[in-house]
Parts: sequence; structure tokens; C-alpha cells
Amino acid sequence: MSTSRRGFLAGWITAPAILGATDKADMKYPVVGAGEHTYEAIHDWGELPAGIKYGNTHGVVEDSQGRIYVHHTVHATSEISDSMVVFDESGKFVKSWGREFKGGAHGLHIAKEGSTEFLYMCDTARGVVVKATLNGETVYSIGYPEQSEAYKPGPDGKRPKYSPTNLAIGPTGDLYVGDGYGSSYINQYNNKGEYIRTFGGKGKEPGKLDCPHGITVDRRGGTPILTVADRGNARIQRFTLDGKHIDFVGGTNLPCHFYFYKNGDMVVPDLGARVTLMDKDNQVIAHLGDDSESKWRETRKLSRDHFTPGKFVAPHGACFDHRGNVFVVEWVEVGRVTKLRRV
Repeated sequence: MSTSRRGFLAGWITAPAILGATDKADMKYPVVGAGEHTYEAIHDWGELPAGIKYGNTHGVVEDSQGRIYVHHTVHATSEISDSMVVFDESGKFVKSWGREFKGGAHGLHIAKEGSTEFLYMCDTARGVVVKATLNGETVYSIGYPEQSEAYKPGPDGKRPKYSPTNLAIGPTGDLYVGDGYGSSYINQYNNKGEYIRTFGGKGKEPGKLDCPHGITVDRRGGTPILTVADRGNARIQRFTLDGKHIDFVGGTNLPCHFYFYKNGDMVVPDLGARVTLMDKDNQVIAHLGDDSESKWRETRKLSRDHFTPGKFVAPHGACFDHRGNVFVVEWVEVGRVTKLRRV
């Protein structure tokens, strides 16, 4: 099979039984990275059923059983509108659900609370944050931040735009929701979804944000730090847990989100055609699959035969699995899931 998967690429017209493949040992894949951070790039990973066609693939996480969850907006020609697709460790399809997120599926976070795991999802179309079981049963949802003074109607009677893109969970269970596609605020809630505070807002100065697209709580040091992908300002910005600016972190162009590995490494999907690895001190280790000098904004709208093997187009979400492999999902119209298998 060709690494560019040209056999599939007649597009969505004559879809095969599955999209993608498991990572068989006898196949040859492009290699990215170097040294201890060398990976095989397995594009179109996962056996996607013919009835489901990816839209923009926005979020990816792994649960404690090694299952991979992919959140996507659903392609217009998909027969099944499920936005969440679940695979086992080998890439075999397990289940799908989440039709209500079609068109708005965006941020995705997984958290273990006691002995139970939950998924937290942001829907940019409906303007809601949803906590759900691993089977998609809603626990609670958070809508427009009515309690915040920042979101009160203006003199014209109109409310500020609200479109949450991602969220993080603090050590006490507090939720931090980034209003990335709305008004560039961060809204903080307690573990019951009750409003606490709002901070940030549109601007370039320290403490201000422009599209807080991704967000995480960095617990690698002694003090947990809220870390924000301040994408519109082309930077990473760090805050205290009560919303006070700390500093900026360089090394990325258009950071989208974050994920940590047990050794302290952090992966940052960079929308500008690369995936950045950083160490525990936030120093760049490598830019993987870097194609940032390409016309990636045009390429992302095209079919798979325009994607260069071993290069990324528009990384939007990424996560480590328990073995240190990296899964990357991209903001491309036909969706793409890549497994970077550590070698």
C-alpha cells in the first residue's frame, strides 16, 4: 500500500469498506524526528467504517484501556452523523456516538474521577461544554456564561459572542473553559459546573488573549500552572489558577492545544503544519512533520492525494498514548488521524 494512500484517494465517491489501516509491522512508513524522539508516521490510522466519513478532526484522547477517541465535525456526505469514533489499541473500530455534536465537535478532554473516566467536550456550534461518560451519556452541560459581567449585553442589547474551543481541569476539579472562537475570555467553574470567575479578554498585552484555543493545567512542577494556547497572538501564555498572568513561552507559531507524557514531555499541535515537542522546561525538542513553509491553508481543503507523506497539514489536536506514541488529528476537510509510532 502506498504511504500516500492514492488507492483510496478517488475521494469520497467510491469509499472502500474502511478508511485507514492498523499499523502492521511489514509496512514502510515515513520517519520523522531523531534520536529518542523518532517516529514512523502512520497516516489515516484506524479502521473507519464506510458509513462514517470524517469532517475536520479536532480532538483526540486515550482512555485507561488504551482506546483512542477521535472527535470530528462529520463530513457532509457521511451516512452516519456520529461525531465521536472509538478505536482499540490496534486501530480496530469499537463504537461511535455523538450525533448532537455534528458540525460543532471541537475540544476534547478525558479525566479520571475516582475509578471512573469522563469525557469533556466543547461544541463550538451550540456553544456548550458537555461532561459525558465514555459511552456518550451526558452528566451535565454548561452553556452561555450568563453570570459573568463580561458577557452582559452591550448598549445595543446584544450579548458578546461565546463559542468555547477547549477546556482544562484543575487539581480541585475546577474547569477552565477557553472561549476561543467567541470573546477570548477564560471562564472558570467548580467541579459541579458552577461559575467562579472570568479573566483574559481580547488583546495582546500580558494577561490578554486572542483566541485561547487550547488550555491545560501543567502539573509538572511544584505549582500547577494554567497554560493557554493563545493562538491569535501566536504564543503560549501562562497564568496562575486564579487568572493572573505569569509569562509567555516561545517556540510555536499557531499553538492549538497540549498533552503531557509521563516523562515530562509536552506535545503541542501547531496549526501551521507541524507538531512541536517540548521538554519539562518548555524548551523545544523537535518540530515533527514540519511543512510550515507550504501553502497549508490551501492544502487543507484538498483531497488526500495532495497531502505529503511524513508532513502535517494543519495539526489541531494531539495526545500521547501509554506507550509514548503520539496521535495527531488535523483540521483538514476530509479529516486525518496520524499515529506517530515511536521507534
